[in-house]
Amino acid sequence: MRTSQETIDRLLAILSPVLDVRARKMFGEYALYCDEKVAGLVCRDELVVKETPAGASFAGNLERRAAYPGSKPGLHVPHALWSDSAWLAELIQKTADALPKKQSK
Repeated sequence: MRTSQETIDRLLAILSPVLDVRARKMFGEYALYCDEKVAGLVCRDELVVKETPAGASFAGNLERRAAYPGSKPGLHVPHALWSDSAWLAELIQKTADALPKKQSK
């Protein structure tokens, strides 16, 4: 089962008022960008945020889960936590801040 457009629309509607984010379709699933960095993946309608020390410290006891078979585990954010837009936006921003800047060619 692939991620539905409705899931992406919902996630962006939650985050967009408080954070500059976008989603890009990749291989039938989606990458979630913040500050032009891939901060997470949305696969099978589930959000998995890249694990960084800052994000993991902020998130607490979220389950570590691979977004797709063979991927590195990240922080799985259950749908029940999506409704707290301030918390979710802070997790995404802390993650993006901890990721290296994209290198120009």
